[in-house]
Amino acid sequence: MVFIIRTGPTDKAVTMTFRRVNLIILVLLAVAFLIIVERNLLNLSEFLYKESPDADIVLPFESELSPDLRVQMARKGEEIPVLITASEDRLGAVIAAMNSVYHNSKANVAFTIVTLNDTVDHLKAWLSKTKLKHVNYKIIIFEPGLLSGRISKDAKTMETVKPLTFARFYIPAYLPEAEKAIYLDDDIVVQGDIQELYETKIRPGHAAAFSDDCDSASAKGIVRGAGNQNNYIGFLDFKKEAIKKLGMRANTCSFNPGVIIANLTEWKNQNITQQLQHWMELNTQEDLYTKTLAESVTTPPLLIVFYKRHSTIDPMWHVRHLGTSGAGNRYSPQFVKAAKLLHWNGHYKPWGRTSSFTDVWDKWFISDPTGKFHPVRRHSGEK
Repeated sequence: MVFIIRTGPTDKAVTMTFRRVNLIILVLLAVAFLIIVERNLLNLSEFLYKESPDADIVLPFESELSPDLRVQMARKGEEIPVLITASEDRLGAVIAAMNSVYHNSKANVAFTIVTLNDTVDHLKAWLSKTKLKHVNYKIIIFEPGLLSGRISKDAKTMETVKPLTFARFYIPAYLPEAEKAIYLDDDIVVQGDIQELYETKIRPGHAAAFSDDCDSASAKGIVRGAGNQNNYIGFLDFKKEAIKKLGMRANTCSFNPGVIIANLTEWKNQNITQQLQHWMELNTQEDLYTKTLAESVTTPPLLIVFYKRHSTIDPMWHVRHLGTSGAGNRYSPQFVKAAKLLHWNGHYKPWGRTSSFTDVWDKWFISDPTGKFHPVRRHSGEK
């Protein structure tokens, strides 16, 4: 006897249902596989960036990712505010400093650039038309009116005063939401990860950390005719009554305000900006500063306000005096290579007059796409 089994309508429906389920499962597995592959490729991209940050990495999905997203994939963690000033005649210095900070760290660095009206367009063009176009930055215009009544009207003094050097006095105003920030002079190059500098410990009750001029990494700077630059008497006139009343010791080690780690909460609580302005105003009336030292207009108020009330920065994070005479004999190439931050403070800048270790600065300089700025010693293409 032969049995013939016929497939009815119900069996066909069941079969179709199974097929649909299988198809859905296959689609889900394919999607899951693609997600895993994409994540692994992104992790590979991050690893390759760490090994070679300047390499051009092309991913299969790159065309689907915006340029800003690709750049920011490796920029994670807490935002690190960095304040720097930009004057027209030194704009190349700012570019080199920012480039060195950005490319030596994977941290989420946010630059605040304080400048004057006549520099804004030039600065924007330089940033937007070079490899710094993806840097996170904002530009703030400095108001010279802030200095009214706070700097001497002496003609000779007015010629040497650069308004932007006072921007560091107003850090909380430029970064109102930040609790901590870094200030950098423009004549610096950062060779370490800025995250490490940002994590500098600031003692309770201190509003800032500076590099002491007596530290072991930076040799003592002597300014011709001015005496020793690494103590308070080199900056302040201790014969003046207002200075005497403070009870400060004239041989106290000074500090260099070219790099500042600021606790902005303490800065505001202690009214640091108002204190600095007070001493600026008093100086216009009583002439409290020593006039023979460079930067004597901005450093003395800081020395007074932060006298024995500041924390210290690791000496390797502020190696100074590369712009002073004889700096080439002060440091070995090996030491300069090991330094985390180099500062060409002094008269000899790496983009202008002859200075030491200009090749280190050249590594980070990016040629001006507008053609306005050129290092004095050469005309070269973009680094």
